[in-house]
Amino acid sequence: MLRVLMRRLFLLPPLLLAVSLLIFAAVHAMPGDPARLMAGPQATTQAVDAMRTRLGLDQPLPVQYLACLAHAVHGDFGLSLASKLPVSREIADHLPPTLALATFSELLAVALGIPLGMLAGIGRGKLFDRAVVFLSAIGASVANFWLALMLMEVFAVRLHWLPLLGAGDWRHYVLPAIVLAVLPAALILRMTRAGMIEVLAQDYIRTAHAKGLSRRAVYLRHALRNVLSPIVTVVALNLGSLIGGAVITETVFDWPGLGRLLVDAVRMRDYPIIQAMTLLAVLAVVLANLAGELAILLLNPQLREARA
Repeated sequence: MLRVLMRRLFLLPPLLLAVSLLIFAAVHAMPGDPARLMAGPQATTQAVDAMRTRLGLDQPLPVQYLACLAHAVHGDFGLSLASKLPVSREIADHLPPTLALATFSELLAVALGIPLGMLAGIGRGKLFDRAVVFLSAIGASVANFWLALMLMEVFAVRLHWLPLLGAGDWRHYVLPAIVLAVLPAALILRMTRAGMIEVLAQDYIRTAHAKGLSRRAVYLRHALRNVLSPIVTVVALNLGSLIGGAVITETVFDWPGLGRLLVDAVRMRDYPIIQAMTLLAVLAVVLANLAGELAILLLNPQLREARA
């Protein structure tokens, strides 16, 4: 495990360097002039040029990139062009709501996906299995924004059971968490079902039944343990992507998280915010992938010995 951890951490700096270069190029290829947006529509050409000089946008792109990189190494992503606040402070202010929502939706996806996948795999071909497979197909294909609007229409507008927008008490988490949990729950369900079908056909499962173990012991102690490895990978990768990519859901529900911050930054051509958030999203996915790989090694001693 230590070797895996060291190898991944060794590859992390060149990966982030390459990603930062791609992000910088993509951000500066976006249409629009942030200096013009910051100066205002009525600003003169001289005022726009002065704003461009003040923001450092008049420098050659390689100089701008190296300056951004030098500051980022020290954890300084500069100032937001829109709010004039440090980017690190903006991200720190918006991270807790996103982290809480991502954790809530991930727990919901696991709580739905694993039990339903297990029951479907155990009862393969039966009515419950077919119904679950059908629902998982819908969950994997439905668009987040459409599902969000439907849930808002039914539970917030018509029934008045849940709040429509914003963040507050636990009720504000329900609808956006459901929207974010649908796709990962469908993926976890499918992987659990497929894994259970494969594992239940193995000889050691038949041996466990022959020894007189209860079905519950066989399914939970022997079968589920061998199914968990790929599920852990999916959960880890999904948590990383949720933290960095819940843009549409947060925008629809007016959730004060990183997604809404990114949308506002794109609208205002706020380069420092866009670059920092994209880089941190990549870092979150890489670290989540690493955490998932380490968890798999912990769960699977044979794989751990093979990697040693």
